[in-house]
Amino acid sequence: MRVVLADDHRLVRAGIRGLVEAIDGVEVVGETGDGREALALIERTRPHVALVDITLPGLNGLEVARRARAVSPGTRVVILSMHASEGYVAQALRTGVAGYLLKDSAAAELRLAIEAVLRDEIYLSPSISTTVVRSLIEGGRPLDDPLAVLTPRQREILQLIAEGANTKEIAARLEISVKTVETHRALLMERVGIHDVPGLVRFAIRCGLVSADG
Repeated sequence: MRVVLADDHRLVRAGIRGLVEAIDGVEVVGETGDGREALALIERTRPHVALVDITLPGLNGLEVARRARAVSPGTRVVILSMHASEGYVAQALRTGVAGYLLKDSAAAELRLAIEAVLRDEIYLSPSISTTVVRSLIEGGRPLDDPLAVLTPRQREILQLIAEGANTKEIAARLEISVKTVETHRALLMERVGIHDVPGLVRFAIRCGLVSADG
């Protein structure tokens, strides 16, 4: 079984790799700390499972999961995260991820998650399962997804803005014109009801596109 790892903290990634490689019949075929590289790795190696951190530079884990379905339909993406909040879980589930695993989980849980998603099941850390069920029972509503109003390109630009890139840098990174970036930025501001960069940064942090500690 082939696995790809994506986490921007090298020590964390090394620890996860050690746990994964201790599972019989599992091979780590690639690892990275960058979202765009993670997507390229998934497309190139077509792994059975991709373990993806939710906050990755360049392209966050949720966007990697969304796009992975197109470039490698057979890959099951398991999100790794420190966040157990409803918003993060809702966004992850709507991308079609196969699992959501908290980073403070017991080591044995990683094996359980991998085995579950390979059986075409959805694996959620126990505390996550409780959060989802409680929200649906008590609120009687679907979990909110604040990013649902944005297009994939707008989500991408929002993340780059939150990472500190200016308009010209975003245009260069995405290989589009400055005017196109400005148009997307104006539209995303209108859709989320935020009209200044600091506000967009705070919104991106709340949505898990970037981490507060950089």
